[in-house]
Amino acid sequence: MIVARTGASSDTGLSTVLPGSGRAEAERSDHAMVPFLLGSAEETIAGFGIKAALAPVPAEDLKEAERVFRAAHPDVSLIVGILPFDRAAPAHLYAPETVTTVWPARVADSTIAPTAGAGWSSAAEPPPAEYAAAVEKALSLFASEQHLQKVVLARSLVVTAPTNIDIDAVLARLARDRSITTFAAPLPSTSGASPRALIGATPELLVDKRGAAVRSAPLAGSARRHADKKADELSAAGLLASEKDLREHAFVVEAILDTLSPYCRDLRAPSSPSLVSTDSMWHLGTTVEGTLKDRDTPVIELAAALHPTPAVCGLPREAAREAIAALETVDRGYYAGAVGWTDQNGDGRWMVAIRCAEFSGRNARLFAGAGIVPGSDPWSEVAETSAKFSALLSALGIDETGSTGERPVNGNGGAP
Repeated sequence: MIVARTGASSDTGLSTVLPGSGRAEAERSDHAMVPFLLGSAEETIAGFGIKAALAPVPAEDLKEAERVFRAAHPDVSLIVGILPFDRAAPAHLYAPETVTTVWPARVADSTIAPTAGAGWSSAAEPPPAEYAAAVEKALSLFASEQHLQKVVLARSLVVTAPTNIDIDAVLARLARDRSITTFAAPLPSTSGASPRALIGATPELLVDKRGAAVRSAPLAGSARRHADKKADELSAAGLLASEKDLREHAFVVEAILDTLSPYCRDLRAPSSPSLVSTDSMWHLGTTVEGTLKDRDTPVIELAAALHPTPAVCGLPREAAREAIAALETVDRGYYAGAVGWTDQNGDGRWMVAIRCAEFSGRNARLFAGAGIVPGSDPWSEVAETSAKFSALLSALGIDETGSTGERPVNGNGGAP
């Protein structure tokens, strides 16, 4: 089945977007602090300011940290924030001062920035050739370490503007793609430094819990979309027939089923993936649904158990994490983490923090990754990561084919 959404609409597609009275008092707070935002065609959560923060603890301690926080702050309903990729690193979770369920008017009313031009610069870290070499090293690990089945390798692209980047305009552009969840998460910043935020447009649901109902929608296996209809259809068909991508996807679904199974009295997933699209990418996707044994299981416990999935780390998790530490040259930070919210009932939604960039003042560090399995082609993985930069580059007003310093990749996956 193909679930395709073609063409970007000028409407954000959010069900509660742009009401006539949508300019909440909270939006008059200091513009320097980016609000928390998780907005999609299904729902929108926007949080302004920080009322109180949870203790900065690693993933395994989040359930207890939330319990302690709520005991001390019984009036708090919503907790929002972001988990870093590294499970041992501290999460950044807090209760906002004010929460709305409408798209922030300051974003919706933002004047779209002009196309980037003079004074902008970019640098790939690592350069494409070095990333391809890292993929080669990962492939050699599969031969020497029989237990390693998949490893996800990421790279970054640093974009520098002549003046501070207009984050509201970036968010407004990202939200034009109705198939994704646009997000913004303030990050911890040192005193006196420019505020930091992770901004992105993720298509991947880590976990959603409402009462006893739980759902996850992993994506693994990707191909670039094309403006030409025939080429786009061929790209989709090729992905759905790709043995390598189907195998990679199966790893992820199996791991999610294994993780959720102890929590659920029933758990369901289709036997084969569907094609799911964003404006820029085709993905193999599977929706996993279940019923919890205990409806009081908090969503933060489920998110912490699932994160990071093989879609952003690899399999087995620890072996893949060690390979990532050895092969990647840029710290992921909060990229490939999880961004979301939880309420006082333990319900909530957490998305995988991909297709994103860390913004601070004039700088944006974009991230993209690709799943490496036996049979992967290094330069095809370079092409895949280049394609995954496109949503953020477009939101910045940058033509990714000519303004980022990326090395072209030919149709056969090799470097010309």
